[in-house]
Amino acid sequence: MNLEQLRKQRAKWLEWKNIKPLREVLENLKEFDKYEYFLEPTDWLTLKSNSNLNNNEKELLEKTAKALIPWRKGPFDIQGLQIDSEWQSNKKYNLLRPHFNLKDKIVADVGCNNGYYMFRMLEDQPKRLVGFDPSPFFKTQFDFINYFAKTDIKYEMLGVEHLEFYEHKFDFIFMLGVLYHRSDPISALKSLNRALNPNGEIIVDSFMIDGKQEVALCPAERYAKIPNIYFIPTVNCFKNWLNRAGFVDVELIEITQTDSDEQRVTPWTFEQSLDHFLDENDKSKTVEGYPAPKRAYLKARKK
Repeated sequence: MNLEQLRKQRAKWLEWKNIKPLREVLENLKEFDKYEYFLEPTDWLTLKSNSNLNNNEKELLEKTAKALIPWRKGPFDIQGLQIDSEWQSNKKYNLLRPHFNLKDKIVADVGCNNGYYMFRMLEDQPKRLVGFDPSPFFKTQFDFINYFAKTDIKYEMLGVEHLEFYEHKFDFIFMLGVLYHRSDPISALKSLNRALNPNGEIIVDSFMIDGKQEVALCPAERYAKIPNIYFIPTVNCFKNWLNRAGFVDVELIEITQTDSDEQRVTPWTFEQSLDHFLDENDKSKTVEGYPAPKRAYLKARKK
């Protein structure tokens, strides 16, 4: 199956019985067509117009946004409606921001969720922005935001395994919050490598465990209540994966401990978040007894 056939197949996912009602609420957004919106890529990614909404429009806007709960990535502010997401993604973005320059580059965000990072990346003036995420739910959230922002960002309901077969290569690829969901992390990194132009760069993160050995934790069933976590490496193991996938100049950007300022329950999220995933008597461990979530952020270049 080629990419065009795959696109057509996955476009049908937007008609799934649990997704179609969400797509239908977007039709009400035509009520806002009389306004021109301006995107401000601040921490609270802000969309506003020079005109104020009336009370009926404010109610419709909030009703539509709440239909799309849970909001995992953000936060967003649309004409004063603050969507306080589970993850304060601005913290991760601001951490990484000094380590890349996207001006006039062709950029991919793999596992882009609702596009928060890509909307922020617009301030860098990339030549092209493409998001990859197979979730029809996250695509619907992206379409909601982009209805107002009206950007040229392209959203593909494809995964990392399709990247190397895409119709063009990339100068810079971000893959955040994805690698530990792959049962073959080196194969996933090789796909990124093959999708890059010569000297192209990546920034990728992973859950990590402490230690200097070149080893990885393989959770028995779940990690922090997440079922599809396969390998959690040490930093040295993580670097080896990148080297084996054909990357050079591997650089550790930062190690961070996930805390409840970055990930927490809000009225816009699931009923559980980080605090529910940790041992209530020892916050240094997950409920399964594994080390609490830490992340390592690495940057690397294609040979």
